[in-house]
Amino acid sequence: MNHIGGNIDDFGIDTISLAGPLEAKLQAARDAGFSQVMLNARDVVGHADGLDAAVRAVRASGLRVTGFQVLRDFEGLSGHLHDYKIDVAKAMLEMCSALGAKVLLVCSSTSTHASTDPDAMARDLRKLAMLALPLNVKVAYEGLSWGRTINEFPQAWDLVCRADMPNLGIGLDSFHAFAAKTPVEDLDLLDPDKIYLVQLADFMWQEIRSVEERITTARHFRVFPGEGVHSTEVAEWVRRLHALGYRGDYSFEVFNDDYQQMPLPTVAARARKSALWLGEEVLQRSVPIPNAMTLRRG
Repeated sequence: MNHIGGNIDDFGIDTISLAGPLEAKLQAARDAGFSQVMLNARDVVGHADGLDAAVRAVRASGLRVTGFQVLRDFEGLSGHLHDYKIDVAKAMLEMCSALGAKVLLVCSSTSTHASTDPDAMARDLRKLAMLALPLNVKVAYEGLSWGRTINEFPQAWDLVCRADMPNLGIGLDSFHAFAAKTPVEDLDLLDPDKIYLVQLADFMWQEIRSVEERITTARHFRVFPGEGVHSTEVAEWVRRLHALGYRGDYSFEVFNDDYQQMPLPTVAARARKSALWLGEEVLQRSVPIPNAMTLRRG
């Protein structure tokens, strides 16, 4: 598919944003003009014909794999819990390698069983990065806005720096930053070469009044960039990251129950409009139109 302008290739869609079997999701992404896709582990291991068939489908799609998600509640555990999570991590890293994914996304722990000691958490991230090195996989550590200890990206960045591994970097998610009201200026603290993934999403209300509402919104009511009430903030995020020197991938991670009940081509087309808005207007420094209706209509 020919793209007006260029820059759409900087953006991809997460399979979690789409309904249906893996092959249908890959086809919808490709038909909408995307060249890359972020893979959710459930879409891969849940394939009706098994993991090998899922790998073949991804390879045959021609889509580049942005990354693979998500390893949860990994850092800060001890004893049998630590050993269990190491086994989970090894399995996910092996799938990363099989799928051609160069990035494994890891979310900050929410477990009350995990240590809050930064040295212990950094030690675990260092071990994970060492496991990933032989497979040529990078580890992107993301701060969940309801994480027990690490719940904003500046904290995640501090832990990444403390762990100090060449293949360990940070993953950013605009939803968590907006929900936690993390200042956009804090992006300037980051080394662009250590930003391994940027996930973008918006939502439909200005204020999130509780942790419970934050989790519910994150898991059920996200929308594509430009469809919610934070279009100006999304645009500023992308502009600031570009000015910082970030030239990596952006992925649309949109958990939305309504989109799960809509035809795949319709949802993928909405994602394409977001990519065109960001790639052709925002990154080319045109003035974006917050909540542009062109993103909501054909």
